[in-house]
Amino acid sequence: MTKTLGLFLLTAIAELLGCYLPMLWLNNKGSAWLLLPAAVSLMVFVWLLTLHPAASGRVYAAYGAVYIATAIFWLWGVDGVSPRWTDLLGAGLALTGAAVIALGART
Repeated sequence: MTKTLGLFLLTAIAELLGCYLPMLWLNNKGSAWLLLPAAVSLMVFVWLLTLHPAASGRVYAAYGAVYIATAIFWLWGVDGVSPRWTDLLGAGLALTGAAVIALGART
């Protein structure tokens, strides 16, 4: 379970970085050279998806919850925006839902 969670976290970071760098370029906060590491990051993201336990809706639903939580921490750590209590509650609810899905799949 810890290995899968770590894989989900790395996948989410690769996805966020691959989308964040082009956004910087589009908002004139960086050069077009940012598109190269963005493309590499998105390729890593796709490769990491192939390492997930199974390509199923259940796995991707659980990954989605980890992505939501990681995006909230990205907002805080990278964008410098403090999450609201509703952001944290929403991420917590998503992670709780993912835990229900993951634990239900084990039976």
